[in-house]
Amino acid sequence: MVMFMTLSTNEQILIEQRISNDAKSMFAAYLLWFFLGGFGIHRFYLGRGGSGALMCFMCIAGIVTYLVVIGIFLLIFVGIWWLIDIFLIPGMISKQKGDIRARLTAEALARQSPIETRSEDIVR
Repeated sequence: MVMFMTLSTNEQILIEQRISNDAKSMFAAYLLWFFLGGFGIHRFYLGRGGSGALMCFMCIAGIVTYLVVIGIFLLIFVGIWWLIDIFLIPGMISKQKGDIRARLTAEALARQSPIETRSEDIVR
């Protein structure tokens, strides 16, 4: 955040606009969570492919083995995970926005010439 504050106001505004454009939609994430959440599709959408794949695999394995006792436990576990995700989605989106902000800030700082950076440090 400190590096972000060293940018000019115009650069900060541009970065915030890019974050608004590039960030995942909270509404879309919750729609995917509600309708396809048992399969972990919302996690794929939010960039959590590994846990999304695990959730999808566990859900499918639970459905396939439902008549065997283990399938019921898998589905219960996925259901609990699905319910917990309702509280985790905002944090996932905030983390993604923070990652975008850090990347764009680093790019903006890299574009600044070393002379500009040194003169700004001297003025402070």
